[in-house]
This record gives sequence, structure tokens and C-alpha cells, in this order.
Amino acid sequence: MEGIDVVRELIRIERKLENIEKLLYELLEAEENYAIMKLSEESLKDFLEDEPDIYGSLN
Repeated sequence: MEGIDVVRELIRIERKLENIEKLLYELLEAEENYAIMKLSEESLKDFLEDEPDIYGSLN
């Protein structure tokens, strides 16, 4: 009977670890997406600063 309890506990721990692994993967993916968006924002900002202001000349 004790052996069955140990196996059940190991299965429970394994499921929790799988869930933690999934959450960590999602967190890393979100961090990577944020970093890419931030880099794109900075690149776009630098690019647009060098472009002429076409909207300011319409007034």
C-alpha cells in the first residue's frame, strides 16, 4: 500500500513539474516577444527621426 502512495505522489509531482515547465516556457516566450517589440520600436523611432515631417507641411 505504501508503494502505491509513493507512485501516486511521484505522478502528482511530475504533473506539477510539467505545469511549471509550461509556465516557464510561456514566460520566456512573452519576454522574447517583448524584447523583439522593444527593439522594433527603437529601430522604427530611429528610422522615422531621419524622415521629413510631411504632415507638418500640410498646414
